[in-house]
Amino acid sequence: MNHALKPAFCAYRLLIRCSCWLQPLVLLMLRLWIANVFFSSGLTKIADWDVTLALFTDEYHVPLLPPAVAAVMAACGELGLSSLLALGLGGRFAAAGLFILNAVAVISYPGLTDATRQFHYFWGSQILVLLAFGPGLLSLDAACKRWLSRRCPAAGDC
Repeated sequence: MNHALKPAFCAYRLLIRCSCWLQPLVLLMLRLWIANVFFSSGLTKIADWDVTLALFTDEYHVPLLPPAVAAVMAACGELGLSSLLALGLGGRFAAAGLFILNAVAVISYPGLTDATRQFHYFWGSQILVLLAFGPGLLSLDAACKRWLSRRCPAAGDC
């Protein structure tokens, strides 16, 4: 190896080691942040159910679903899926569900401003990161996989 490149190569290897160490923390923070956004929205929905039903009847135009059904599905999805995401239990499933909820929100609410639409796009892109990389090592999914691989070594191949 060229001696002039050796310091750059060592710095690069250090950067890779640090990023591998940081990845589980970054995925945990991302899961918790996204979960908080959707869980807070779900809490708002159940705080005043009459207002929620009125919004789903008059403002939100969820395709193919009656307003009351859409309201229940949205509240349950936001509360349940965000809880699963925060725990990292069924992490990719939870992320997929929240991605769909987010997409339906963008489609069904014509009153979104450009700024609020950008928030939804931002959340959607972050959810896609969780779909692509999974919930990470600091999750119940990873803990279950470790436990299963100790109990049944062939299960670790899945």
